Amino acid sequence: MPQSPERRDAGRPGWHQGDPLEERPDECEAYGIPENILILETTYMGERPYKCLVCGKSFSQSSHLVQHQRIHTGERPYNCPDCGKSFSQSSPLAQHQRIHTGETPYPCTECGKSFNRSHTLAKHVRTHMGSQPYICPDSSNLAQHQRTHTGERPYKCSDCGKGFSQSSNLVKHQRSHTGEKPYKCTECGKCFTQSSTLIQHRRIHRGERPYKCPECGKSFGLNSSLGKHLSIHTGERPYECMECGKSFNLSANLIQHQRIRRGERPYKCPECGKCFNLKSTLVKHLRTHTGERPYKCTQCGRSFIDSSKLSKHARTHVAEKSPQEVQ
Repeated sequence: MPQSPERRDAGRPGWHQGDPLEERPDECEAYGIPENILILETTYMGERPYKCLVCGKSFSQSSHLVQHQRIHTGERPYNCPDCGKSFSQSSPLAQHQRIHTGETPYPCTECGKSFNRSHTLAKHVRTHMGSQPYICPDSSNLAQHQRTHTGERPYKCSDCGKGFSQSSNLVKHQRSHTGEKPYKCTECGKCFTQSSTLIQHRRIHRGERPYKCPECGKSFGLNSSLGKHLSIHTGERPYECMECGKSFNLSANLIQHQRIRRGERPYKCPECGKCFNLKSTLVKHLRTHTGERPYKCTQCGRSFIDSSKLSKHARTHVAEKSPQEVQ
């Protein structure tokens, strides 16, 4: 198709015919470089010029910094029109709305079963792969991914010498030495070393259980809890003890098993010196010293050290109700 005279001239330097406000890519004021080109260059060069003033984390794009800052502020500007649930980003809202619409856009090519989330499909696909469910795909960050196979840990902690495969994990670990807890809960004031832990903690206040089992419909507050539950349906036990041959559905369970065999108790209470083989057990134990009781009963207001004690207590309220009330 022949171009108009205006379009043919458009590539020449100094061409300014037409509306001066005609849509063009935003440009760098100093060099006149389109902004989208600058974003690509900073991504490829590894530059992260946008820094969070709260925790120091850096980003290659300003939009990523804005999304990250919502972790600190608790802002959740994206609301579900069906149930009112709010989200900090638009993509989780889109995933959530599939619960209401019933949309399942991720089909399994093996059996035709479809899912509303890609990671749920990925877990399902493993059931078709037999004894070797974990196949290494083409990774976007191959060098980082390959460390999961080689065991390479090039990032060393200067305080204790512990090594990590990713620099971001080293930064998180170093907070255990410095005591830095930059992520604060706006509900109760409790602080955390990682943003993911804060997000999980907030669900306690909101009573959220966003992770639903596609097999039986049971819901969970943590994705890791759903992962543990899914192994009941799939029967996967990919983590095998090299000493006794016993296999486990989670790597954490294998580590716990190995510590029991070796008598290791690496988690020491700074208050009384008691040692534990699991970090979670130490965390629960520490509450006996601090008096913290983060799990609160919505029926009577009574608080508990861990969720299992709250669940046991909640059953007493169900038992108190008459059969008509329970129905």
